[in-house]
Amino acid sequence: MGVVKETLDLLGLAVLFDFLKDAIERIKRFFIPPRAFSWQTLIYLSIFSWLMSSLAYEGAIRDIIAFFGWVFLIGGTSWYTTDKPLYIPGTVMPVGAVITGGIVSIFAFQQNDQVISRTIVFWPTISALIAAVPEFFEGTGTDVNAQLPKLEDRESVIVLIGCCMLLSCWLNIYEVSDEWMKEYPSARYPIATKKDSQRNDLLTFLRPEDQIPQNGILILNKLQPAVETALRGKSWSNVELWLKNANERVNELGEAVIAIHLAEFEEKDLWKTQANVENIDPEDLNSGYRLDLFSVWDGPSAAPNGYYLQKSCQIEPIAEPVDTLNPQNEKITVAEVECSPKISYFTGKPPNQ
Repeated sequence: MGVVKETLDLLGLAVLFDFLKDAIERIKRFFIPPRAFSWQTLIYLSIFSWLMSSLAYEGAIRDIIAFFGWVFLIGGTSWYTTDKPLYIPGTVMPVGAVITGGIVSIFAFQQNDQVISRTIVFWPTISALIAAVPEFFEGTGTDVNAQLPKLEDRESVIVLIGCCMLLSCWLNIYEVSDEWMKEYPSARYPIATKKDSQRNDLLTFLRPEDQIPQNGILILNKLQPAVETALRGKSWSNVELWLKNANERVNELGEAVIAIHLAEFEEKDLWKTQANVENIDPEDLNSGYRLDLFSVWDGPSAAPNGYYLQKSCQIEPIAEPVDTLNPQNEKITVAEVECSPKISYFTGKPPNQ
């Protein structure tokens, strides 16, 4: 070693040699346990436990081995991060408690369907509880005695736990609201204009890209062909009879449309369809009818009375020839249906409802 060092001195690389030597010593101290009972031992036991659990058959034995792997990992991480604690600037929260709290959260909710969201929500609270635990004990190593936190430390412990619980509550509000917006996207409407919107320091809702609820549009677009099939080409007398009970008929067709096309949304039970019939020309009863189709939102919204979407269809009688053996052409009156592609958006309740 002395010859190597002298050679490096001649080459001007002695500083590099000292740096590499110091780095190797640091790596050895980090990975090689100074004694049998140390944080490195617990980390190695956790790695060994996970390796054994991966080789074991599925069942209780595998779960027990994996459980001890998590316990060793939590214990080793907590021990290492509390030997020389670092604190988040401006707080009394140790960085080690945050790391350990994250691991505990993953372990606690690993079997949950919402493992990521549950882990993030409970992470601050669990970290605060871990940070507060040392205040209830005194001593080191195996010589530890339970105690109440000192008077000057109690306030900081309470404030730390309270702030972290508040942070968990805010994270949970975000998760719940985000889940609601996915299952009930129509609840974001109607969109407030910049003139009507007011600053809210509690909650801020992002403006959706679409100005009209897409599920309401989908209902009307799928309802239109069903209505056209029920009326087009039918005898005028049967059509007028159908229109007398248009609201009930459209409601039945709408229920089938909603059940099929909104099956993936929880909000499907909050949509309904209605209809309204009026004469095109009130002075001419044979002029035909205007059938207004409504998709009505009965769920929560920014509008006090909710909102609805409207599509209008025009139904007129036309005469069609009938093929018969009679040389004189006979004609019957049937319905012709033409629906406008335009969909209107209104707040409140549909007219005549």
